[in-house]
Amino acid sequence: MYKKYISLDIGDVRIGVARSDIMGIVATPYEVINRKKVKSVKRIAEILKENNTKSLVVGIPKSLDGTEKRQAEKVREYIEKLKRNIEGLEIYEVDERLTTVSADRMLTDGGKKGALEKRKVVDKIAAAIILQTFLDSKR
Repeated sequence: MYKKYISLDIGDVRIGVARSDIMGIVATPYEVINRKKVKSVKRIAEILKENNTKSLVVGIPKSLDGTEKRQAEKVREYIEKLKRNIEGLEIYEVDERLTTVSADRMLTDGGKKGALEKRKVVDKIAAAIILQTFLDSKR
């Protein structure tokens, strides 16, 4: 049976969102939620409904040595908020070390040089990298 997933790259200001195809094989960037302008939990609930899934993959930030820092605590607190507000969620955690660095490098290599232009897409590309890592690990 195939399963569709949504992934999140949770930051203090923005949340990058990516989704898988219906077969759960390929991840694609979806959108960036600005937490200062939008009720993010409500928007995530809408995205899950739009994509007909309750399966969420969340990147957990870790240091290079694998330890979790303050940002990981903030992400886990946000995950708890999601669980309290969205019924029936299945949440999978993925080590997201270097995903933003990889996304930033991809954008630079792809010709997106402006900081503002990059900021608009780097988070959803990082979310896609997180999701692709998860999907590849399931094969």
